[in-house]
Amino acid sequence: MRYKFLFSIFVFFFISVFVALGSWQIVRLNWKLELINQIETSLKDTPVDLSSSKHTNYLRVKTSGLIDFEKQIYLYNLDEKGKPGFEVISPLTVENRNYLLNRGWIPFDKKNDQTINLIDSSNINGILKKQTKSNMFKPENDIPNNYWFTLNREDVFKYTGKNFSPYIIYLSGQNDLPKTKSITANISNNHKKYALTWFSLAISILLIYLYLRKKNY
Repeated sequence: MRYKFLFSIFVFFFISVFVALGSWQIVRLNWKLELINQIETSLKDTPVDLSSSKHTNYLRVKTSGLIDFEKQIYLYNLDEKGKPGFEVISPLTVENRNYLLNRGWIPFDKKNDQTINLIDSSNINGILKKQTKSNMFKPENDIPNNYWFTLNREDVFKYTGKNFSPYIIYLSGQNDLPKTKSITANISNNHKKYALTWFSLAISILLIYLYLRKKNY
């Protein structure tokens, strides 16, 4: 009897854990759906002035400023078709505040080509995105050769001598080179699948437990 009692406790403990995990995924699912809705709404809004607006993720902004082409950063990345190249990251000063302006992707052979710097700095439209932590497994930046794998803030300061806003401006509306990055609300949302997995495990264990109990009695 003691064995059956302990076994029952063991089974219901794991059922409780799986139900709790499934419930947490439902909470995360609702949060993610709300976030996606906020992003979609924000991306449809009219651009607001960068200097006079509260900075938030995916805010559409317009501004003008001074672009520093001498300290331009070339960040290794793939284009939408998987072709390797660089994202062109330009320091931008707006009313004494510094931003990193992601102007888009170029192939390797366009690095340091002056034709990629044809931009109207008095009419900049873009989308704000807060900089996230870099993947720890990426290679270190080759600062002397201006070949970057991450926008490590310490490295950026060493290279430019400036501190920057935690929000990066992603330039909008440029079809030529650099080709601007498409910013959408298409973010990973697998919480429903995870919730179903945890609940399925809980139900499966319960059914197996009831079957074994019935068989042994």
